[in-house]
Amino acid sequence: MKIIVLDGFTLNPGDLSWKSLAQVGDLKVYDRTINSTKEIIKAIGDAEIIFTNKTLLMKEVLVHVPHVKYIGVLATGYNVVDIVTANKLNITVTNIPSYGTNAVAQFVMGLLLEMCLQIGSHDRTVKNGDWVNAIDFCYWNSPMIELEGKTIGLIGFGKIGKATAKLAAAFGMQVLVYSRTMYPKFENDTLKFVDLNTLLLNSDIISLHCPLNSATKMLINKESIQKMKTGVMLINSSRGGLIDEQDLKDALDIGKVAMAAVDVVSIEPMIKSNPLMKAKNCIITPHIAWATKEARQRLLDTAVQNLKFYLSGKSRNVVC
Repeated sequence: MKIIVLDGFTLNPGDLSWKSLAQVGDLKVYDRTINSTKEIIKAIGDAEIIFTNKTLLMKEVLVHVPHVKYIGVLATGYNVVDIVTANKLNITVTNIPSYGTNAVAQFVMGLLLEMCLQIGSHDRTVKNGDWVNAIDFCYWNSPMIELEGKTIGLIGFGKIGKATAKLAAAFGMQVLVYSRTMYPKFENDTLKFVDLNTLLLNSDIISLHCPLNSATKMLINKESIQKMKTGVMLINSSRGGLIDEQDLKDALDIGKVAMAAVDVVSIEPMIKSNPLMKAKNCIITPHIAWATKEARQRLLDTAVQNLKFYLSGKSRNVVC
């Protein structure tokens, strides 16, 4: 049985081992596969088992690889696979529903702390000689913001939203949640479910934790930003398409939004013309919230287990 990993580099750039997957079948790992129908079909060859992260497996590919019986998506989102066609062709598709919950929640708080304290910036000033040449025993180049008593609004309350709420509460923050599904058992003195307008009006910090769909696309735009507090801080570790990036840039440039930190953008890899590249007070990281070694190992372990379940005739994390 032949197993092909179409784009393994981001999961395993060399610090993990493919051994557990290689023990299941004849394994070939491509670091990357060019997203063209011809190149994808060529990479798949006569393999029966395919793993993909971002390489697209659409109808024009799937109909030309009739020997493929199983596709393992190395991520939670599985929009890279044409599920309708896969179902018609009796191809089993699995995903990894939960592997980086704590990693992403930790990263969100890291972005928030960086906005509040500008630790990296101050480190650079010291190494540039500013402290050596300072008159006073200390200095700061930006306001130092304390989280105790601040209100954070979480848009979305899945596993990552819940984990972020727990960390926010540990910092003494009040948590407002807007979610399609309400969970009364989570409400307490520090966490309340509210409608979106209430969250926008009352949050000092807003963090996005919802999926990207027709209802949430560009949820953060000129209109919703106008409802926010002047000086609000915004964090996006979910999907870039949740934000109208030009509207956010405009809001940052005039100070309506004091600071923003995004780990995702609308087109990835990021393009030079993205408005946020030139926005004031905007931290941008290259989609790395998920990428702790521990989270990536969990992802790989789950992918292997998904395949083993399939081969034994059982279902695990099957999406079609």
